[in-house]
Amino acid sequence: MPEDNTPKSFGGRVRFFRDKAGMSRTLFGELCGRSEDWAKGIENGKIGMPGLSMLIRMAEILGVEDLAQFTGEQRLTRATYSKRSHDQAPAVARALSAYPLVVPDREPVSADALAANVAQAWMVWHGSPTQRTAVATVLPRLLEDARISVRLLEGLHRRRALTSLAQIYHLAQLYLSFQPYPELILMTGDRAMQAAQDADDPKAMAAATWYLNHVWRDAGEQAEARIDLAHQAGRLLRPDDEEDRSLWGLLQLAMALSYAKTGRRGDAEHHWDEASRAARALEGHHPWLMFGTGMVDAYAVTMSADLTNGHEATRQGDRIDLAAIPSKTRRAFHTVEIARGFHLRREPVATIHLLQKAYDISPDTIAYNLFTRGVVSELMTTGGATIRDEARDLARKISLPSAA
Repeated sequence: MPEDNTPKSFGGRVRFFRDKAGMSRTLFGELCGRSEDWAKGIENGKIGMPGLSMLIRMAEILGVEDLAQFTGEQRLTRATYSKRSHDQAPAVARALSAYPLVVPDREPVSADALAANVAQAWMVWHGSPTQRTAVATVLPRLLEDARISVRLLEGLHRRRALTSLAQIYHLAQLYLSFQPYPELILMTGDRAMQAAQDADDPKAMAAATWYLNHVWRDAGEQAEARIDLAHQAGRLLRPDDEEDRSLWGLLQLAMALSYAKTGRRGDAEHHWDEASRAARALEGHHPWLMFGTGMVDAYAVTMSADLTNGHEATRQGDRIDLAAIPSKTRRAFHTVEIARGFHLRREPVATIHLLQKAYDISPDTIAYNLFTRGVVSELMTTGGATIRDEARDLARKISLPSAA
């Protein structure tokens, strides 16, 4: 059912959630592929409730998880139509929801061994084209080992185990992203930050801030709070430490993305410039966060797409070398983001071509991407004869229900 303080009319609900997201009517209309006048017509009741595909798009834009919050009718979640669940997600969910009150009678995994196991898991996540399947096989055991080590180790060893535990929660968040487990995704972000704080590790807190920003930004919530958190975390870092400088740049990028999401172009570009300068002063990239010039340049595409500037998004896409990013997961994601730019320009041939390319890089990344699932479903019927068969083929590959 809708929230108690939600207006009764459909248009009133849309305005309520748009205001809650801190989004202008102009930006909302553009993100929906419509005009400001259309958005105004929806909100004042002159335009009636749109069809299901547009309702889903509106919910995604405003971070509304339950479509009943729009319609006021039966409970209907976005996940029913647009989110895919991985086969091993229930096992990961059980591991996250478990509380080891009784510690097994065995020696804890040492802090060194735990860190090495987590580093290996990150290599798998970035190196495998089917990263969810690969990581799901080790996540439950990693969680168990880290929790036991945190309970049994002491002093510096316990703090190092907590730092590893925070990273395991980051992996769990990435694994569950774009799956129908919103409450667990929120849990992973919160627990990662708690573990980082318990470890009293500024680097771990900065990384946790980056991932919490993703949680809040994807949910369309806490725009000011997530930016403030990034500022706070940045002040904990040391300018004379290379990894700290890398994390500082990552936090600048987090702020840039948050500002772009709410339509504040000037602030977004300022913080992107700061992130770019930080990345260009580094040698290489961060080993598991992948912060570096390639990542920063690629996120310029995302910022432009969030600001509904398809021409700028594709222009930025033309100038980046995705092959330089040492992560299949990230290369596939950023290829999808370039496709999003072409979709904003209403160029379906380029859009479907790039989505196919992203699938070839990492099937797992594209299969769980909400933009991909929405636009492929749309192009199967509206893309025209030139690309309809390609869209249907890709729909089958990513297991869209409408392609069955």
